Amino acid sequence: MLDKVEEYIEEVKKATANTANELEEYRQKFIGRKNVITDLFSEFKNVPNDMKKEFGLKLNELKTIAQDKFNELIDVAGDQGGAEGDSQIDLTLPPVPNELGSLHPITITQNRIIEIFERLGFSVQDGPEIEDDWHNFTALNFPENHPAREMQDTFFIERNPDQLLRTHTSNVQIRMMEHGKPPFRSIMPGRVYRNEAISARAHCFFHQVEGLYVDRNVSFKDLKQTLYHFSKELFGKDTQIRFRPSYFPFTEPSAEIDISCFICKGKGCKVCKHTGWVEIAGSGMVDPNVLANCGIDPEEYTGFAFGMGIERIAMLKYAIDDLRLFSENDVRFLRQFKGVI
Repeated sequence: MLDKVEEYIEEVKKATANTANELEEYRQKFIGRKNVITDLFSEFKNVPNDMKKEFGLKLNELKTIAQDKFNELIDVAGDQGGAEGDSQIDLTLPPVPNELGSLHPITITQNRIIEIFERLGFSVQDGPEIEDDWHNFTALNFPENHPAREMQDTFFIERNPDQLLRTHTSNVQIRMMEHGKPPFRSIMPGRVYRNEAISARAHCFFHQVEGLYVDRNVSFKDLKQTLYHFSKELFGKDTQIRFRPSYFPFTEPSAEIDISCFICKGKGCKVCKHTGWVEIAGSGMVDPNVLANCGIDPEEYTGFAFGMGIERIAMLKYAIDDLRLFSENDVRFLRQFKGVI
């Protein structure tokens, strides 16, 4: 029995496996569930008592050597690229496609908006999402009792002094005007937060892009021409635009911007609520108080500002009827935008 174990030890030491079949033969003989080493262990009861210790040590030595040799043969086969295994690959089969992901519709829409305004000479500015009261409200001419300051609209992080999640990207306008000198011509895209119930038409976070142009002799005409050009570039040359008087604390005069419904061409549909018009943005001339709060002389400089929700633009452009789809990460929804740029 000892001689048999010694023969197997020598066989293991000399073993080679140049092909996958040879490696499998070795595995079945020395490593597999029904291997020769297991058979030898089953014969242990027939070994004389005075030889059991020596026989057991040799068996354990054989088992260790066999496993080490198997690991070595696997490494050699791997270094050789699995010569026998490679022959099993059908080289005539088409390759598995390496599918690329698609841009998110919010990203697509934001990039398109930025592209249009950059061609008009607007730069892109960014700012903090966690903001203080001054930059989010007070400097923008919000009275202390304005409803936007109430908890149902704003996520406050702490009170006295107020720290909050910004409710609009106008905070970037304030920071830019505080630390620079006119002229300013920039847009401010980014995520904003409102303490609102989540539904198909509202969410607690969304994305905005706001714009600011401050210089000498800037007029409402400049605002209108800028937004006329933007609307026609984004929605098509046949798009009509109208301004409706409105109110915002930080602009005076103020106007909301509607475009002719590009789905029904003004005839009336569900998207435009059968009016032929859809709202896309708010705008107005920068209130002199806002300029003064930022250290800019309102007697010397004027400016206009506008703001729009990127989700709303995307919903209109791609006929999406549920705001929640943008943040649910459903790949069935996202795949629809593959190839859209």
